[in-house]
Amino acid sequence: MATSARRANTPAEDEERSAADGSQVRNSDFVQSLDRGLAVIRAFGPDRERLSLSEVARATGLTRAATRRFLLTLVKLGYVRSDGREFSLRPRVLELGYAYLSGLALPEVAAPHLEELVARVRESSSISVLDGDHIVYVARVPTKRIMTVSISVGTRFPAYATSMGRVLLAGMSQEDLDRYLAEADLEAITSRTVTDSDRLREIVTEVSKQGFAIVDQELEEGLRAVAAPIRGTSGAVTAAINLSAHASRVSLAAMRADLLPALLETASRIEADLRSQSVS
Repeated sequence: MATSARRANTPAEDEERSAADGSQVRNSDFVQSLDRGLAVIRAFGPDRERLSLSEVARATGLTRAATRRFLLTLVKLGYVRSDGREFSLRPRVLELGYAYLSGLALPEVAAPHLEELVARVRESSSISVLDGDHIVYVARVPTKRIMTVSISVGTRFPAYATSMGRVLLAGMSQEDLDRYLAEADLEAITSRTVTDSDRLREIVTEVSKQGFAIVDQELEEGLRAVAAPIRGTSGAVTAAINLSAHASRVSLAAMRADLLPALLETASRIEADLRSQSVS
């Protein structure tokens, strides 16, 4: 008696079938295809503006077949462009973060205070929040460009190597900080970057006690920054504000004596405005 031949699975189907056995997919509320599509978008960044299909596959851990399907879907939806060989993000991806930023009162409350601070000390100032292991810039007023990497709203940096990141880590619960230090990949970004988790814990503990953080050329050679917390109405640290300056122009002593007092004063004024807004 003849039997019908079974059609072989495509590589993408095999991947989806094997993934269906994973712990994440056992949760019926978890949509893995959405997770993978977002991973494809996150593969792009400031130093990865244009990527080939193979590079995206390598960055996401997806097969080439699955990566191709996600990229072509994003191209059709208008989030990615392709020249036939390489892919890059289109401005429409900004829509994905606009809903969050437009509902965040902090940037518009802080904006006039940042402008006043920058005019006063003539150094760039920014505000960021913590997103996983990274800080994300939500407001910025620059002066001269002092970094090789352009910074704008939405820019992300590893928390451990930044002044604002250390302020935000200092605002974590002990349990969350333990988890962060156990899981974070502490790579050396410059020769000065602290990559020892025990040393980083000591620094974060000190930041928590003194109420500010200074980072000296750990994110980029020649860049110094000082940061302070911005606390919400409950007293919890919700964001961080910084001032950044070139090391050849501003010494560590000047950063403490001249920039830190102005920064702390600005953070206090932003907190006051946020409290009055929540009451009104």
